[in-house]
Amino acid sequence: MTTSDPTTAERVNEDAWREYGRRQLDRGYQPPEVTEIDWGFWGTGPGTRVLGDVAGYRVLDLGSGAGVHAAHLARDHAAFVDAIDISPTQQQRARNRFASLPGTRFLTGDTVSHLRESEPYDLVYSVHGLSYIDPHRLLPALRDGIRPHGGRLVFCTLHTNLNGRGPSPTVTARQEEVRLAKTAPIPVQMWILAPEVWERLLAEHGFAVESIDLLHAPGADNPVVCQLIQARRLSHADAPRVVAQERSHRPPVAQAALGVGIIVTTPDGRVLMGQHRLGTYELPGGKVDAFDGAGESIETAAIRELAEETGLVAHPEDVRVLAVLLDARHNLNRLTAAVLIHRFQGTPTAKEPKVVAQWQWRRLDDLPSPLFVPSAQVLSFWRPDLPIDHPPAHRYPVRLSPSASAAH
Repeated sequence: MTTSDPTTAERVNEDAWREYGRRQLDRGYQPPEVTEIDWGFWGTGPGTRVLGDVAGYRVLDLGSGAGVHAAHLARDHAAFVDAIDISPTQQQRARNRFASLPGTRFLTGDTVSHLRESEPYDLVYSVHGLSYIDPHRLLPALRDGIRPHGGRLVFCTLHTNLNGRGPSPTVTARQEEVRLAKTAPIPVQMWILAPEVWERLLAEHGFAVESIDLLHAPGADNPVVCQLIQARRLSHADAPRVVAQERSHRPPVAQAALGVGIIVTTPDGRVLMGQHRLGTYELPGGKVDAFDGAGESIETAAIRELAEETGLVAHPEDVRVLAVLLDARHNLNRLTAAVLIHRFQGTPTAKEPKVVAQWQWRRLDDLPSPLFVPSAQVLSFWRPDLPIDHPPAHRYPVRLSPSASAAH
């Protein structure tokens, strides 16, 4: 169900989060304290580091809930955090636990009203809280409530729900549910918007989007996807902007395919390989998903493909893009991103047994044959000393810092 009345939707959410907090107070439940911000639900996001160095910053936690993220930034990163939530019961949970923590203020009320009355913040962030407020009401207040010279907005929001329903192409609230164990779900209204819609809205309100990443749940049986959006406040939000646009609405002529080849290594130097049903041996990997806007990053694609094919879980800080390799097949340019992952969680499992029946750790002096060409090219770039014969490819080494994958 969708609603065309934003005021009604926000009132539903205010009641919902008051009820949610009441139930948690009645249960006596408090979430564990955190040492990293989890932008997804599974620890698969990039953590607190996306906020940068926040020591001494004035920070607003939008939709702060039980207060664990605000406490983390004040305690572990020396930030001065105002944590605001519309729900008095949620704020009671936070104050019961963190009221005496230096560097924090826990505020109950409407975020938009607070931003209009407060001095601008250096950083505003939200962990699954921003999508409960009408963007047309919230974004002007955020524009005016964030410092114009380098101030940032970082937030995560749902992209695909537990039923596999994706984001909306229009700025409309729709009904979702907040679930608690052993109690009835609580209905809420959420603005779950496509990445390109968020990008357009933010641009219209004086923000430059730095990156939009999709955070997939580990395991092929969980369809939930979250968006992590990073944006910065433009210095002159009202100044005329130089715009870019496509030549037409027609899609570009397909002349290239982009994929990832993932070198997963163990401490003793073995690499993970599997045999495809067509006979070739290959590294984990697959295509980089395309969606309007910035598209999926190479790092995100590598993490997603690794989980979908092998069940292994990696984090963005564990992913290193080594190079982009270019060759051609059947008159189609083929781009393969060589990716190295040396830290992961789990045991390799054939999640797609009809494609690869088994994954094995192979020593570099005992590589199987024949290798899938892109896998051979990736391994040869990583270790030129390996005795691998393969068709040539143009090589474009990546010499950027891990944070340089942000789309601009």
